[in-house]
Amino acid sequence: MGKSVKFLIPLCLFGALVALLFFGLGTDPRKVPSPLVGKPAPEFTLPVLNDPARTVSQDDLKGKVSLVNVWASWCVSCRAEHEELMRLSRELGKVQILGLNWKDDAADAMRMLRLSGDPYLVSAYDPENTVGIHWGVYGAPETFLVDRDGIICYKKIGPVGPDTWETELAPTVDLTTKKCRESS
Repeated sequence: MGKSVKFLIPLCLFGALVALLFFGLGTDPRKVPSPLVGKPAPEFTLPVLNDPARTVSQDDLKGKVSLVNVWASWCVSCRAEHEELMRLSRELGKVQILGLNWKDDAADAMRMLRLSGDPYLVSAYDPENTVGIHWGVYGAPETFLVDRDGIICYKKIGPVGPDTWETELAPTVDLTTKKCRESS
């Protein structure tokens, strides 16, 4: 191998690394594609946070548009989004909000809801991440939009903010049919 070829190999590798890093800088780390979008919500049955004798399952997602919000009392971002979830629970009559209390202590979670208000129709309790793992949850908060047929339309990573419903969530579901919109 000639001297110039030996010089070109590291140069090409360096160029490829720079191109990869440049591409990574242009992507939004919060926009992690979910393989669940467009598919039925994973099957689950969990106890209700404030009434462990009752359960909540994927069947509770059917018939209505649902926001499934993954939250925990120890999660700072979850506390930050809580006020917005309270507003959405008051204003979005066609949408039900279900909580998935994730990797949390039940007493701490119930104390948070008692002090800050409870935006959830019901909150499932998943302290060991037995269900969260099937939903692809790797951090809190995460919010899933599920249509009336139990199909996941959208996954939001990070807190729900004041414009999240209008700019991210509502455009992905037809509230008349309560079904996911066809992506174009």
